[in-house]
Amino acid sequence: MQRTAVSADAPARAPRPRADAVRNRERILTAAREVFVELGSGAPFDEVARRAGVGNATLYRHFPDRAELVHHVVLFVMGRVTAEVRNALAEEPDAFAALCRFTHTAADERIGALCAMLGSGFDREHPELLAANGMLTEAVASLMDAGRRAGLVRGDVGPGDLMVALSQLSRPLPDASCVSVDAFVHRHLQIFLDGLRAPGASELPGAPATFEDLRQKTE
Repeated sequence: MQRTAVSADAPARAPRPRADAVRNRERILTAAREVFVELGSGAPFDEVARRAGVGNATLYRHFPDRAELVHHVVLFVMGRVTAEVRNALAEEPDAFAALCRFTHTAADERIGALCAMLGSGFDREHPELLAANGMLTEAVASLMDAGRRAGLVRGDVGPGDLMVALSQLSRPLPDASCVSVDAFVHRHLQIFLDGLRAPGASELPGAPATFEDLRQKTE
């Protein structure tokens, strides 16, 4: 039996991570997302480990410092939200149903809380973040385009309008001692979504917001 020769210069194939390591990593990212939403990105690592059901050593093995963990939580949320756009478009009966599904799911993923994590010291220009942001904005733009082409979404709104409203309506208040907003998030999102249906009941002031508009506002 002839064996295929392997060049000594051929790069070694990276070993696949063990299934339990992959599960631990996802549990940590999910727990960190919730802890950061509730307590801020400066929350104790002990609390993240406790909610993830792992030891501190496991947490530090995956994410050796806070900046690394915050970076990957942001990528984790953006990746899940991007995947949901594609799933919604493929599985829902029409583009407006897909838009509604995406918006409510993105709220559950706590995408509105990401802005609070992007503070000083966060590398907004990291290649991984730029790539993830590019995929997310492209997916959301395609979702809005599908709705407009079908005549289901009014033409005077842009993807930036959707993301601003989603961020504002799903972001926890700094001090919610007077009212708990979580119970109203999906109700208020649906009110907003009904306002996106074509034809619009009124003329909107200003121009549709694009992702380029949002990027310029943060620079």
